[in-house]
Amino acid sequence: MSWILHPEGDGGGRAQRPTELPPSRNGQTAPTSAGEEVPDPVERDRLVSTKQANQPFLGHSQYRKQQEKEHEEWAKRKKEREEKIARGEPVGPEEPDPTEEPEVGCLGLMKFLLYAVIFVLLTGKFITGSYLWELEPPNWRKLIPTNQRLFSEGTLATFDGSNTGKPVYLAIDGDVYDVTVSRATYGPGGPYHMMAGRDAARAFGTGCFATHLTHDLRGLSEQEMKGVQNWKEFYAKHKKYVKVGRVSHPPVDPASPIPEHCDPSKAKPQAPWLEQRLKEGDPHRGEL
Repeated sequence: MSWILHPEGDGGGRAQRPTELPPSRNGQTAPTSAGEEVPDPVERDRLVSTKQANQPFLGHSQYRKQQEKEHEEWAKRKKEREEKIARGEPVGPEEPDPTEEPEVGCLGLMKFLLYAVIFVLLTGKFITGSYLWELEPPNWRKLIPTNQRLFSEGTLATFDGSNTGKPVYLAIDGDVYDVTVSRATYGPGGPYHMMAGRDAARAFGTGCFATHLTHDLRGLSEQEMKGVQNWKEFYAKHKKYVKVGRVSHPPVDPASPIPEHCDPSKAKPQAPWLEQRLKEGDPHRGEL
């Protein structure tokens, strides 16, 4: 190793090398000026320069020697203490080894994790302006299994947001969702308050929010049925809305008239023979 630290060589021969550095007043090695040579801590028969590049290596070697010296002195004191104990003499508390590296316990690990979390949060705030790095916190309610509730239409209607002490629920095609986080939208005065507390699946497909606030999906076109399905997926995959149960609807009378579309251009005219049979009260109308 000395040839790496001393590439300039020894001038063609080896001179007499001191065995140790001159001590200072406090017993430690006195600092040397740049360009001087001291014994190589690894190979004692070689010299190494005290230039700046070698200072970390020399400093660490000096530190190790100091640690060894302190450990030897501690071991000596420990032995003397044990001899006093054997003779029955009073002794003070046992002195820990000053050179022993402290172990990282649970408390130290917890402190490290706490400091790491604080550092990440502050870094996110400084870089992105958000402690969470602009990430949406997970909705833990979706990860915790719960017993979903079966609502009647009357019970569901009490969760329309009128009572501030209750959450806001809405249903779509039988599935009930908690939308309380958007009370300003679904609660009283909100633009979609008419959807709260009921299953207005038909309105989701047709857009007739005034006349189609019902779960009756009869007569919808393929495109309108796709619209209902898209809205069902929207609520099911929403990060903040949580499914809380199902609503039990009474069966729809197949002979009852289909709600008229709010847009005449999209209305499906019923066949004349069907209208006549409905008016006459055909006993087989339930099979239509």
